[in-house]
Amino acid sequence: MTVTSAEFLTRLVSDAQRDGITGLVAAALVTDVDRILLVRRRPEDFMGGMWEIPSGKVEEGESILEALYRETAEETGLTIDSVHSYAGHFDYPNSRGGTTRQFTFAVTVEKAEPVVLTEHDAHQWALPGELPEVSEAVRELITG
Repeated sequence: MTVTSAEFLTRLVSDAQRDGITGLVAAALVTDVDRILLVRRRPEDFMGGMWEIPSGKVEEGESILEALYRETAEETGLTIDSVHSYAGHFDYPNSRGGTTRQFTFAVTVEKAEPVVLTEHDAHQWALPGELPEVSEAVRELITG
């Protein structure tokens, strides 16, 4: 079963529902050679100043994969060329008092530049061993 199959994606959602998760987020682990794209949350945002991988809410009626493509394009201006693996998930408290599950997929993009930010105040391409301030969950996803 591939990570882009309907069965796999349905199982991710049903597992999250079973676990009482109230929000779903799709995230892209975008790599360029051996570097990973990180974006920084604006200071006034929830968890402001934290570096993260491009991600966003799965909207009503949208699949995780559709959200992955849409959010990556919206937040970075980059177009996903292919989704090649599922990197895993983690749960975190959201700003609405519930719990969000972030599903992360390793992707390749058509072109790594230019990165055009719409929701963050900075971006960088970082080596896995030289990450800036990211959450422990993101660090674990990146470094294994």
